[in-house]
Amino acid sequence: MAAGRPGRNGRGHAEGNGTAGRGKPLRPGDRGRMNGAAEREGGGIAVAERRAPGRWRQRISTSLALIRANPTGRVALKIMVGVLGALVVTIGIALIPLPGPGWLLVIAGLGIWAVEFHWAKRLLAFTRRHVHGWTAWVRRQSLAVRLVIGSVGLVFVGTVALMSIKYSLGIDVIAQVLRYLATN
Repeated sequence: MAAGRPGRNGRGHAEGNGTAGRGKPLRPGDRGRMNGAAEREGGGIAVAERRAPGRWRQRISTSLALIRANPTGRVALKIMVGVLGALVVTIGIALIPLPGPGWLLVIAGLGIWAVEFHWAKRLLAFTRRHVHGWTAWVRRQSLAVRLVIGSVGLVFVGTVALMSIKYSLGIDVIAQVLRYLATN
């Protein structure tokens, strides 16, 4: 780990030696940001603020490191992550035609695989990059263009839902609605 590097403690945080970890002197307020702390207004005194996500990430990475340290644990972890990720991705792919969280589950499955497989980590980064790019592009468009994009998306999801119901359950919703409107 980073315990051997000067200016760092075993958890990768800067030590309280007045440097930013690489021999750079700390500026006022740096110590608070480096330790995940918030500065108190008025005095400039850094007050430690515990954030749960950082602690959980540390626990998870420590647990995974302990499991990977054992050859049997490493193989078992790869198998468990592979099976769990495949299960989530498979359920997500099955739910893609239906209105619901199909793509979200596929991306969650990629996230599970990314814990252990580098190809999944790269694919997840690629997906995130393109989703962020798409949403940034849509936000830059005028309101009219965003309404058209949203309408096309709703029509697509509605068509997929109707086709899924028709071909998987054998119910022609459009014919049922037209028959109802014709009789009433």
